[in-house]
Amino acid sequence: MSNTPASFSYLTTYGPSRAASYSPVPSEHSLALDEEVRLYTNNKDREKYENLADLYAIIVTMEHLEKAYVRDSVTASEYTQACAQLIAQYRTALNLVCDSITDVEKFMEKFIKEYKLECPAAVNRFKIGVPATIEHPTGAGHDTSKFAQYVAETVHHLITTMDALKLGMKAVDYIHPLLGDLMQSLNKVSSLPADFEGKAKIRNWLIMLNGMKASDELNEEQVRQLSFDLESANNAFYRSLSDKN
Repeated sequence: MSNTPASFSYLTTYGPSRAASYSPVPSEHSLALDEEVRLYTNNKDREKYENLADLYAIIVTMEHLEKAYVRDSVTASEYTQACAQLIAQYRTALNLVCDSITDVEKFMEKFIKEYKLECPAAVNRFKIGVPATIEHPTGAGHDTSKFAQYVAETVHHLITTMDALKLGMKAVDYIHPLLGDLMQSLNKVSSLPADFEGKAKIRNWLIMLNGMKASDELNEEQVRQLSFDLESANNAFYRSLSDKN
């Protein structure tokens, strides 16, 4: 009677035919599961990956913030402040990695492809460049008794932006904030129709400028078109006020 264990006999008969040919990797080449894998070999590469990690964290945080706002988990004022801060941090972080990443869509395309990570709400918010409370105002929290003040602020921002273009101010980091202030002031004027044409045009310009570098400048054709759109918005704004009266 054989003294061979039944389990050994079973594995010998039905087990993988190449089991006997297996040889373990020598210990000097083995990698512990908790061992840190370095992505860099010098300080320059280390800084690059740290900057990319910061950009990644900002994008993921924005995705969560957008969802929290949609679910009423944060107030409009809390959302606006946090969103504006993340947009500013995103622009700063993007400047630090501009050699390898030019915009958030290309950055997310890389992560979607390699890590199946998607943040569509964050990509959209960074593309537009202003909080949702400015892009799509609810009208809540705007004091109707300050209607005249809101109108005056809107006229001020319109004239300031048009004058800046006339004076040759064409840099993105100069024009974008002016348009953001203008959009915010327009949203406070409750008498404007929801489909006010001026808002749509300014929104499109914000999206375009947000896709450019801060140091970029508008060309002559773009300056002319923006000036025309602002003049049209100004005239439409005054017509809307006249219709109200």
